[in-house]
Amino acid sequence: MESDRTSKKEGTSTALAPAWWETFHFRPQCDYKLEFPCRCVLCPRLFIIYGAIFEYAPPPGAKVANRRLAPSYIVAFRGTMLAGDPTCPSDVVNDISIVLNKQHSCPRFCHARETVEKLVDESGGSSVWLAGHSLGAAIALDVGRHMVINLGFNLQTFLFNPPLPSLDPVIGEEARRVVNIFGDIGRCILAEIFPHRQDQMEELFQRLAPWVPNLYVNPKDAFCKRFIAYFERREHRHPLSRAIAREATVMSYRDVIFNRKSERPHLLPCAKLWKNQSRLKNGGHGLKRGHGLSQWWQQQGSQALVLSHKLYTWPFEACYSA
Repeated sequence: MESDRTSKKEGTSTALAPAWWETFHFRPQCDYKLEFPCRCVLCPRLFIIYGAIFEYAPPPGAKVANRRLAPSYIVAFRGTMLAGDPTCPSDVVNDISIVLNKQHSCPRFCHARETVEKLVDESGGSSVWLAGHSLGAAIALDVGRHMVINLGFNLQTFLFNPPLPSLDPVIGEEARRVVNIFGDIGRCILAEIFPHRQDQMEELFQRLAPWVPNLYVNPKDAFCKRFIAYFERREHRHPLSRAIAREATVMSYRDVIFNRKSERPHLLPCAKLWKNQSRLKNGGHGLKRGHGLSQWWQQQGSQALVLSHKLYTWPFEACYSA
């Protein structure tokens, strides 16, 4: 939809985005718009549309199965636009902010939180679902955390290829193991020096526990595979000790040393982790191999989409296959 708008194809026969939502009895909700004028120095005065809100509105007399399970609204956030699109530079700036863990203060993230908060407030707490891919998944993750921590609203959330920067692609397996071991030791030491930080994280996890976002990841995607490592290391326990493994998941060197209250977005006590186990068509290549959005609905050759999932709960001991 955003590509059609920026290329002036919107509403023409060459538009690429069909109104597929009508098949599911949804319609665009125009009262709440995910758009704002970009303040980025790379895109001065550019108008950014970074998502859309859809309202469930079945026509009179329509046969609707399980109406009570359907959301009243779906808030969908798009990912990074391709190079050459006018909004690409602004998207890249937001991508960089994620790497630096500064996204919470970005205008796009702030605007998303305000809009969803207004939607939930004015709709009387109606069922609202969040969804996003890549950069959009990072926004949905930020909004979902905000709603449950600060307002007590537990929104159903679907995150496709949520980004979590990692050095894994550029270091070997043995080097990664050494880094993890020393990282765990360092965090454990810091936890003993700054016990109040551990208490803060325990309290945060208790508040986050009711929220169980769905994370859709591909083990071949370098941008999101760290989520797999985060939950699997937590499940299998690090050989050093259970205490170190636990504190390794909730401590951050810089946040502790400088007494910052910001938390890493991947620090989730609960989640349903979905892995794409499908064989990639023709082996895949580049970003499409594991990061592309279409992998979540396209059949790969003669093979149907193959997903496995596991539910992780808090406390950590309550981790089981679903």
